[in-house]
Amino acid sequence: MTAVLEIEERASRGNGDVVAGWYGVCAVADLEPGWGEAALISGRQVALFRTLAGEVFAVAQEDPATGAHVMARGITGSRGARPTIASPLHKEVYDLATGECLTAPGLRLATFATRVVNGYIEVEL
Repeated sequence: MTAVLEIEERASRGNGDVVAGWYGVCAVADLEPGWGEAALISGRQVALFRTLAGEVFAVAQEDPATGAHVMARGITGSRGARPTIASPLHKEVYDLATGECLTAPGLRLATFATRVVNGYIEVEL
């Protein structure tokens, strides 16, 4: 499935081409639990995840170790109570909430705030 974007700008333009603010991305029901989907939000590639517990996360689509835009195809899981994503390339494991790399210190995955409004996911850039 590909997430269809319904972009709504709610803030002024920041530095660069990405417009800061909250963006409506897709319905929560459009994300299959345990799988990732890629979305293009204001020129930024973002990977979206809905965990089996129903939490929604947004991270950079770019793999910090290689620069490839593949994180939506990563393997979801957990370390204790921490939901994680493992890169599909070299299997580095990242905390979905914080972006901390749990297997290779020094790497960090960019994360974005999410919220659900009336059944739709919004991501803050």
